[in-house]
Amino acid sequence: MSNSQTVEQISLDKLAEYQAIARILHNVFCLYPETELVEGFKENAVAATWPKFKQTTANQQGRDALNNYLGQWNVEQMNDLKVDYGQLFYGPGEPIAIPQGSAYLGEAQVHFDASTIALIDFYKQHGVNFSLDMPQPVDHLGLFFAVLDSSFERLINADNDEDSDSQSLKQFIQVLLQQHLLPWAGRCLDIALEHAETDFYRGVSLLASDYLAELTDAFNVIPMPRKLFR
Repeated sequence: MSNSQTVEQISLDKLAEYQAIARILHNVFCLYPETELVEGFKENAVAATWPKFKQTTANQQGRDALNNYLGQWNVEQMNDLKVDYGQLFYGPGEPIAIPQGSAYLGEAQVHFDASTIALIDFYKQHGVNFSLDMPQPVDHLGLFFAVLDSSFERLINADNDEDSDSQSLKQFIQVLLQQHLLPWAGRCLDIALEHAETDFYRGVSLLASDYLAELTDAFNVIPMPRKLFR
C-alpha cells in the first residue's frame, strides 16, 4: 500500500474505546437527532466520559461544549437541534458542511465522482457491504465511522496482534484513513464547527476531529495530500 507504516500493538481496551466512539459518531452524522439519542448521551455522561486522548485543545473544547449542551438540555430544544443538523449536513437545499467526500475531492463537486468510484472499488476488494435503514452515498462521513466500527470489532476478535487477519485489518484501516477519509474530513468538520448553531454539533465536530487525529497517530498514518474544492 502507498506510504504504509508499521502499526504498534494497540491494546484491546483502546480498540474497544475506538470502536465505541466510531459507533457514536456514525449515529450522530448519519441520522437526524432524536430525543432518545440526546437523553442517552446525558444519562450515560458521554461528555464527561469521552476519552481525553492527548488532551488537545479541540478535545477539551469539544467535551466542554457537549457537556454544556447536555447540562441545559430539555426536549423543547429538539426542533432547534434538528434544524441545526439539517442546515449542516442534510438540507433542505445544499447543506453547509456536505458530509460526502466527493464534494471536497472532485472539482465538479457532484455526489458521485472519481473519489467515490475509488472508494467503492476499495470496499469491493475488501468485502465491505452496507445494510442501511436510510440509504446514504457510500462516501458519507457517517458511513466511514460505521466501517471503522466494524473494523475495530473484527480487530478485537482477531486471534492475536501478529496474525495475518490482524495485520490485514490494520492495513485496511490505514488505507481507509490515508486515502479516502483524512484528505477531506477535517475540512468538513471545520465547516461544521464554524456554522453550527448548537453546542451539540460544535462539540461533536471538535471531538470527531480530535478522534481522527488520535487514529492518525495510533495507526501511524501519513495522510495523502489532495486538492480540496470546498
